[in-house]
Amino acid sequence: MKLDANQTIVVKLLGVEMVDLSFIPSSTDTVGQSTGGIRMKISARNVLGGTVKNVTKGAVNAEVTLALQGGETVVSIITNHSVDSLGLHEGSAAHAIIKASEVMVGKNVENAKLSARNVLSGEVARLEPGAVNSEVEIKLAGGTPIVASITKASVRALDLQLGNKVSAIIKASHVLLGV
Repeated sequence: MKLDANQTIVVKLLGVEMVDLSFIPSSTDTVGQSTGGIRMKISARNVLGGTVKNVTKGAVNAEVTLALQGGETVVSIITNHSVDSLGLHEGSAAHAIIKASEVMVGKNVENAKLSARNVLSGEVARLEPGAVNSEVEIKLAGGTPIVASITKASVRALDLQLGNKVSAIIKASHVLLGV
């Protein structure tokens, strides 16, 4: 479903751009007309705009590569049904949606062998310590910010400081896509 200008609202929350996906249909009749729905904002801290670079369908799931506005790429694994219902194809606009708690932070992982498909290099732009968890904003090379929520103990173990070179690590199955 393509949203019109009145259905898409961009908000600022703690300096991170978030998108209100606005209209989620509750049901659809046989000709595709919405028979009701809800408006909502989402709690995910990371809503990253981009363009679909590639869609590779398998038997059930598809791998979708999204080129972010800053030039980085993010891979998402979603169902073929979701690819079709979102109308995703090469060149279409989409948003990668990632909860901050799904973002791992690593140092010196450029040559590491990891099962996570998304390893995005950047630097620590903001650290906000909390009693248990801390919020880490990573500014990617192209300028895109990604927020991670990690334990205070992890911040200490990584000895994170502003300006440190780090990587945001995200499993492809933890990346939702929206249009």
